[in-house]
Amino acid sequence: MDGPSHGHRFISVELAERIKHNKPVVCATTASLFSTLAGYPLDSLKSRLQASRAAVSVPRMAATVLREEGLVGFFRGLWIPLFTISVVRATSFSIYNSTKDVLVQNGYFAQPRALDVGLRGCLGGATAGAIICFGSAPFELVKIRRQLEYSIAAAKGVHLEKPPSNWQAVTEIVRVAGVRGLYAGFPLHFLRDTSGTALYFWDVAADPRGPRPVRVRKLAGVTSWALIYPLDVVKTKVQQRALSGQKRRTIGETCMRMIRGPDPDKPRTFVHGIGRLYRGLGVSALRSVTTHGLLWTIFDYTGGVIDRL
Repeated sequence: MDGPSHGHRFISVELAERIKHNKPVVCATTASLFSTLAGYPLDSLKSRLQASRAAVSVPRMAATVLREEGLVGFFRGLWIPLFTISVVRATSFSIYNSTKDVLVQNGYFAQPRALDVGLRGCLGGATAGAIICFGSAPFELVKIRRQLEYSIAAAKGVHLEKPPSNWQAVTEIVRVAGVRGLYAGFPLHFLRDTSGTALYFWDVAADPRGPRPVRVRKLAGVTSWALIYPLDVVKTKVQQRALSGQKRRTIGETCMRMIRGPDPDKPRTFVHGIGRLYRGLGVSALRSVTTHGLLWTIFDYTGGVIDRL
């Protein structure tokens, strides 16, 4: 009896070859869906901790969300990153690999030594981050809007009876600030994604002996995220103020107010001020370990399945 070959009886040879041809995209998309779903509640807590005026512990913030918004509060806005991050990561892997290939083909950092491998990864990651952020920035802003909508409503003096839908959130932003409003905080988003992706892929790619173990790639995610975390905190604050309709502050002014505090007569100590820029880092590191661990585990597993088709 005739049937599909290549050791898999459920799909045709043609489909198997097409999947193999697009292996990086298929692996990245599959891994992104599962890792995003698993890490989203922690991401939601991270955004709330970053935007909070007062220092709040993670358990207390989680209890507040559960009490005021219910379990759904941890997943509000999930559909936006669930699909956009999958597209972003799949595209990012493609740009990353293509950039490395172009560098090698033109003789740049083409040696197998650790420095060249690391620089190829760094430049590939920076290119991917710089290009992708132009498309991902509006989606991330809407995600922030959904996650912080109760605090944004409070800042406006509005009692929120029913949270708006994703589409209502988008139309509200555009109505108030135009299409340009979807790019509030974009300079920080651009700097965060370009430098963060460059650092991440430098660490992942820097071993010329081959792919690093999942536990090392988890560490790469945490390390790169910890280095750029203050950029993300300031970005969230800038975006929160823009979405709340509050008076615009420059990035420098926002950063200095976060470090020194709102009262110039009673400035925070330097250590306390720097700590403000790292508020929520613990839960963010846990999210990073969870999502990157799952991402690479599922990525490698999916790649193995595809190889056996």
